[in-house]
Amino acid sequence: MTSARRQRGATLIIALIMLVLLTLFAVSSLNTANTNLRVVGNMQAKNEAINYAQEAIEKTISTTQFIANPANAIPTPCGAPNTLCGDVNNDGTPEFTITLVPQPRCITVRPKPNAELDLINNPEDLGCSAGQQQQFGVAGAVTGNSLCSETVWEIKAKSVDNSSGATATVTQGIGIRISADDAGTSCI
Repeated sequence: MTSARRQRGATLIIALIMLVLLTLFAVSSLNTANTNLRVVGNMQAKNEAINYAQEAIEKTISTTQFIANPANAIPTPCGAPNTLCGDVNNDGTPEFTITLVPQPRCITVRPKPNAELDLINNPEDLGCSAGQQQQFGVAGAVTGNSLCSETVWEIKAKSVDNSSGATATVTQGIGIRISADDAGTSCI
């Protein structure tokens, strides 16, 4: 009879140990799930920040305003020059603030020689050609350069999620042909 009572007590102790182990397993699973949820949320916020930074760059290079005025390169800024606001859910409150920091800058400039122009097959080259009689007062006429220059610009956009603080910086280069006069003022 005494051995039967001891077995009942041992069963209770083993059951309590198993219950504690199951509870620890459930708490561990819950913590893992919460951590995974945070990781996925952070990845989503980071991807949205990257997308808005890329959108700001695309808006900047879709106009030539960044060539004429790099300090105010975004056509419709939000609050400050070179700043764009991103409203994800269209509620009127921006969830992202995107800034062009530093302002777009011309990295390299190379005058386009008249000899490299293809006036027959490339209609863009027609606007760059300088006639032979134009020797005085025309930029590049004496040196053999055309009225255009090949430039490379660097545009960097930093996007910040206003609620989570997630940030992303996207840098993009763009090669663009501009007039020699614009190159002289923008690419110093």
